[in-house]
Formats: sequence, C-alpha cells, structure tokens
Amino acid sequence: MDAGASAPAGTIPAMRPLRLGFSPCPNDTFVFHALTHGLVDTPLTFEVQLEDVETLNGLAAEGRLDVAKVSYHAFGRLAADWWALPAGGAVSRGIGPLVVARDPDLALDGRTVATPGGRTTANLLLDLYAPAATDRVPMRYDRIMPAVAAGEVDAGLIIHESRFTYPAHGLHALIDLGRWWEDTTGAPIPLGVIIVRRALGPEVVDGVARAVAASVRAALHDPDASAAYVARHAQEMAPEVRARHIRTYVNGFTEDVGAEGRHAVRTLFQHATDRGLLPPVPPDPFWAPS
Repeated sequence: MDAGASAPAGTIPAMRPLRLGFSPCPNDTFVFHALTHGLVDTPLTFEVQLEDVETLNGLAAEGRLDVAKVSYHAFGRLAADWWALPAGGAVSRGIGPLVVARDPDLALDGRTVATPGGRTTANLLLDLYAPAATDRVPMRYDRIMPAVAAGEVDAGLIIHESRFTYPAHGLHALIDLGRWWEDTTGAPIPLGVIIVRRALGPEVVDGVARAVAASVRAALHDPDASAAYVARHAQEMAPEVRARHIRTYVNGFTEDVGAEGRHAVRTLFQHATDRGLLPPVPPDPFWAPS
C-alpha cells in the first residue's frame, strides 16, 4: 500500500493512520497521487485501499473507512455522520452515465438493466429518469458492457471510462443521463465526492481537507508526475483513454466545488428527497476549511 509521508504535527493530535479509500480510476489516482506518495506536507498518515465505487460506498456505510471517495447518492445517506470535502470530487457537465444496449431502439420498461450498484449516483439518476425500469441487476462497473454485449441483460448503465469505449462492444447509447439532468435542471451533474467521518473531530477533518486540496493542486501543477501511478492501476486502458478520462472528470470543480457545484448537489438531493429516494440532507454538508 502507498502511504503519505509524516511531517511534524501541528495542531492535529497524534493518531493512527487514517483509512483512505478511493478507486483505481484515472481521475482518482491522479488526484491522490501526491497525497499517497509523500508529496503533500501533512502530519497525517494514511492506509490506502483501492476499490470500485460501489464497494467504497459500502465500506463507508459500514464505517470501515475514515476518508473515502464515494458516490453523491451514497453520501446523501451518510451526511449526518460524514463531511463532504470541497476538493477532489467529480462534478461537471457532459460526463453523466449512459444507458446502453445492443438495440438502439430498446424501451427500458420491463427490461433487465445492469447497474454499477444501488448506491451509485448513476443508479439514482436512472431512478429519477425511468422509475418504471425496476428490473436492475447490480454488477461491477467493468462487467456491464460485456454482459450487455453477451445478452446476459437487455441494457446497461455505464460509468467511468466506459462512456468512451462502449461502441467497441457493439453497443448503442439510449440515453445520456448527464445531458438529461443538465437539460432538466440547468445544473452540472454531481457524481463523486470525498468524505471524512465527522467523529474524527474538526482538527483532523480540517487537516484532511487541506491535504486533499494540496494533492489536487499538485496534480494539476505537474500532471506528468502521476502518469506511472495512474497507468499502474489502469493497465487495461489505452493511454489516450486514461488521458481523456482525467480531462473529463478533473476540472475546476475538482479544485473547489464552489457555489455552482454546491447548488448542483442541493438540487440533486432535493429531487431525490422529493421522490422519496433519499432522506433529508443538511443544506450545506461541505466542510468549511479554517
């Protein structure tokens, strides 16, 4: 496992390494490279676990992580016990999940749809867009396109780099849920967020927030520094797909979710609570760095 380097402690109390979970997707390894390779000045140390997004959603819900990159959908159920960080997440335009199928004219009602997990933002968007498409088959995100192509399911809800590669599987996009969301609300789509357990206390939460923000800045300042780390965790991807993935999911919202991003998150949570898909969420669940 990678671990962040220690530095002389300031106001943060001495403590065990924090359990940090994020995905092996290029945008996450790009963002966390500096933090996990001793390039960020922080008194905190981390034990790193790389898992797919739905596994991370579950580990956070079970309290088995201290800091985690999760889906905004999952965070909507966790916000009472976790803070969202303003840096490091995935909010943008034109990056939403796609529903794909072999038949370009397939109607979803009554069809089996493979999804990357019930707590993903993709699944929440599908609930909002097509509530009657209830025959969902959860599977790891990288299994979905092969399953659709093989006829194991009728359609698939795809995320991450799959939006760039689905034509190679002979599949067609039925709906771009990100575009639908943007056309419906005018807001960018909040997909993933870094969260920290509130029980760690304000000094530690603030230290994590500063460290993550510094890691994002380092990644953007020297994009080539993380290339080997990104490639090591995405060996099945062509270099151009890795680069496109990072360009698509890492942007100004990753540096700071900002007012527009916060509005997008509130809008998503409000739509979900209005439909009974999420409990009420605090109006501003983001940590405010000191």
